[in-house]
Amino acid sequence: MDADALTTISDGSGRRSLRRVLDLLTGLPAVQADLLPFETNGEAYSLPRFTVFASRDVEPIRLGIFAAIHGDEPAGALGVVKLMLELARRPEWASNYHVTAYPICNPTGFEDNTRTSRRGRDLNREFWKNSTEPEVRILEDELHARHFHGLIQLHADDTSDGVYGFVRGHTLTENLLRPALQEAGKVLPRNVGATIDGFAAEDGIISQHYEGVLAAPKEMEPVPFEIIFETPQKAPMELQVEAFSVALRTIMTEYLLLMSFAQNI
Repeated sequence: MDADALTTISDGSGRRSLRRVLDLLTGLPAVQADLLPFETNGEAYSLPRFTVFASRDVEPIRLGIFAAIHGDEPAGALGVVKLMLELARRPEWASNYHVTAYPICNPTGFEDNTRTSRRGRDLNREFWKNSTEPEVRILEDELHARHFHGLIQLHADDTSDGVYGFVRGHTLTENLLRPALQEAGKVLPRNVGATIDGFAAEDGIISQHYEGVLAAPKEMEPVPFEIIFETPQKAPMELQVEAFSVALRTIMTEYLLLMSFAQNI
């Protein structure tokens, strides 16, 4: 994914094209493409879902990856596309995994280049609040049904000058984010401020959260790891995409290592 990525996904009128993003992944070997339909303001839309299956002879690690829930943060969507293209070419990288990716969680906002949906809602403040927003209801159903072992959200922060992340859920989560930040920090600077996005931070890691963000159901057992990975939105697009891709691959590798270590204790 290079510097022309945004041009590639533009429809020529200044709006981003959901279809062009889907075309980058649809039809790839080992990648299953699905569209989850919904209606907003009387218009029919779909929320895309892409899946890479692990080897059938093992119980896979179920990983959910979510991006562009804020429609003006396209780097996350492109980071997911880059990862899925890499997994399609190198399926051994997904060994022991069942990766389900939602590259554009806010299709109308993505098209319009707005943080909110076309209904004017910040979808990432709506989760588990009995929201009537159709995108949120679709994703909540997915989170309930798929029982992910881990959730990763991708975001871009226009107030940060470096990569950082939020952790919650499983106690090992910080041990996954730390090496991801280290590797992504070779692509973009790391934000090591004591306060990031209004929260106390240590070495680029935050353990508090906004209310209503996309998250696993509270009753989910076993408790999954949950990571929100952020890039500096003002950095070059191709570097943000690469940082996301590196971070995702690192988290996947580290989780396998930690699970292998735990089984040998």
